[in-house]
Amino acid sequence: MSMLSIEEIKLLKEKLQKLKGTDWETFLGEQIQLLEKIERSVDATNSTQIDRLDKTLDWYREDIKYKRAYPNIDPLLYEHIKTKIGQFSKTNAYCSLEIGPGNGIFSKDMRQWKMNYFLEVLPELEEKIRRRFKPPHQKYLKFFLTGRTDCANIPQGSCNFVFSWDTFTFFTQPHIQQYLHDIKRVLIPGGYVFIQYADCHFDYDLHEAKRGYWNYNTKTNMEKIIKDEGYEIVEMAQFRPGANFAIFKKPGNENPAIYKKTEITLD
Repeated sequence: MSMLSIEEIKLLKEKLQKLKGTDWETFLGEQIQLLEKIERSVDATNSTQIDRLDKTLDWYREDIKYKRAYPNIDPLLYEHIKTKIGQFSKTNAYCSLEIGPGNGIFSKDMRQWKMNYFLEVLPELEEKIRRRFKPPHQKYLKFFLTGRTDCANIPQGSCNFVFSWDTFTFFTQPHIQQYLHDIKRVLIPGGYVFIQYADCHFDYDLHEAKRGYWNYNTKTNMEKIIKDEGYEIVEMAQFRPGANFAIFKKPGNENPAIYKKTEITLD
């Protein structure tokens, strides 16, 4: 009999919590307390393994290199994400921000904005992403480096759209919350955020978390983080397992681009 991983323990605890309020109240409460005790013990004694926030720059370099050779975004998924991005580009009065552009798969899809801001941990990726744009557009590109979770150098209230794919899946929940907190400063009132996240209710995502590639997260936890940071959730859905996304906005009405939810799934 195999032991539960910490990710599976957290997932089971979350599922049990949803059953509270039924006739099983006392039993479930006891089981949840037991799981919480195990969870705290494992987290405390294995903090280095559980907190996978601090992946090294070399780790990211190797990951980028691997995905350049073996892309993890197929043409159909790319087209659906591109279509979503296009729904936010109804105005060129503001700037866009892409967090963790990596190999720049989606970077050219930001051309309709006034300026395209890119936030990365690897300085050498600027040159690679610039190659995707023709010379006349180079003056509309601006790159920023970050050490962890801040957008400190990006002008306040300059963006009406923030996008990130294949990046937030690597972050712990506190890391995500810190990022969302700082993103609010960059957004105009009514500005949108469109990010991928891990949902370990699905086997694919749970597998990636258990092997230490992604960090543990679920839709329930993600909803709480978004709401705690004062955003309004617009859409949380999935293109396919491993391609979960959240779209949410900063409260306000200054954004001339209004996103309308569409039903898109991949078979």
